[in-house]
Amino acid sequence: MDWIDDPDSRVRVVAKALGDLRGIVRLGTGLARGTISVPALRSAKLRPPGDGQGGGSGTPRRRLTGQLASFVLIGVASTAAYVLLYLLLRSVVAAQAANAISLLLTAVANTAVNRRVTFGIRGRADAARHQVRGLIAFGIGLALTSGALAALHASAPQASRTAELTVLVAANLTATLVRFGLYRSWVFRAARGDVR
Repeated sequence: MDWIDDPDSRVRVVAKALGDLRGIVRLGTGLARGTISVPALRSAKLRPPGDGQGGGSGTPRRRLTGQLASFVLIGVASTAAYVLLYLLLRSVVAAQAANAISLLLTAVANTAVNRRVTFGIRGRADAARHQVRGLIAFGIGLALTSGALAALHASAPQASRTAELTVLVAANLTATLVRFGLYRSWVFRAARGDVR
């Protein structure tokens, strides 16, 4: 493939970003409803040979490793969508509102994708309960990020958008660790008793 640079090319950044975000929402909705088929990512590679029910001594660690890898990849995509949304919204609303809206939209999609891909839960059974629990986990993340943003603005009232994003991404990393623990131990636990 040859790349030909056109110095007069124009990209409609907002329209393109909004189109991408609509695609993320469609993907999350489709995964949550079970209308998008995703091949099983957890195969025999994640279990010791001959371990039909996951009872071997190495299984929990392998399951955790697979879940963490999937969770991290989904988290990177969610963070990128969050940052893009935040930057778009920040030009028209206050920092706290941009943070809350961006976090809410990405949290719903994140919960749906992690439910399906990371924890292997398919179908509509318990999907609403999982989203409600995911929103509680979102509330914890919102408290962490809003608190970090408030602390930044209290210490540096004229903080730049770059400073805001730096603080928000750091707070989101902390919130992500908390959310992963909640996903494993509570959000998806009732529907899948073997999640460890």
